[in-house]
Amino acid sequence: MKPTQLKFILIIASVRSGRIGPTVAQWFVDQVAPYGIDVEIIDLAEPTSPLTTELLEKADGFIVVTPEYNHSYPGDLKILIDAHGTQWKHKPVTIVSYGGMSGGLRAAEHLRAVFAEVYSVGTRNGVVIHAPWDHITDGRLVLDEDAIASTRGAMDELIWWAELLKPERGARDEGAA
Repeated sequence: MKPTQLKFILIIASVRSGRIGPTVAQWFVDQVAPYGIDVEIIDLAEPTSPLTTELLEKADGFIVVTPEYNHSYPGDLKILIDAHGTQWKHKPVTIVSYGGMSGGLRAAEHLRAVFAEVYSVGTRNGVVIHAPWDHITDGRLVLDEDAIASTRGAMDELIWWAELLKPERGARDEGAA
C-alpha cells in the first residue's frame, strides 16, 4: 500500500501593507519543493475562506511564516489559532520567523507556548531570517546555504512529527464517529 502524501498548510501571518511575508513564504516553498509534499497557503491578508476550517482539519502539519511585531507575532494569527482550536490538535508546527536583529525569535517563542496549549507539537528546528528586506534580488529572497540548511532541518523534523502523530489523528477521528 502506497503511503498517503503529506499535506501541510503554510500560513502567512503578516497583514500589513508593504509586507514581505509572501516573499519569505515563496522562498520557503521553493526550498521544500524537492520533498514532494503538498503545501497549501493561507494568507491572512486575504479574506477568510469558508474552506479554512476544512483545510486546517485535513492538514498533517503547519508552517507558520511570521514577522515579529513588538516582540511578538501578529494579532491576526492569534485570532486564527483561537478560532480553530481543534484543528491544530496532534499536528506539528514549524515556524519561519523574520524580522530585524532578532530575526523574529521572540515571535517564534511566543507561538510555541500558544501552539502547545492547543495540543500541537512545535518543532525544535525552525527558520530564522534576519532583515530579509536586505536580501531581495529581482523581487525574490536570496539567502545563504545556512538558511537553506535550516529549512531542511525544520522540514525533516516537521515530516517526522507528522508521520509519528498521524495514527493519533486517525484514532481521534475514528473516536468522533
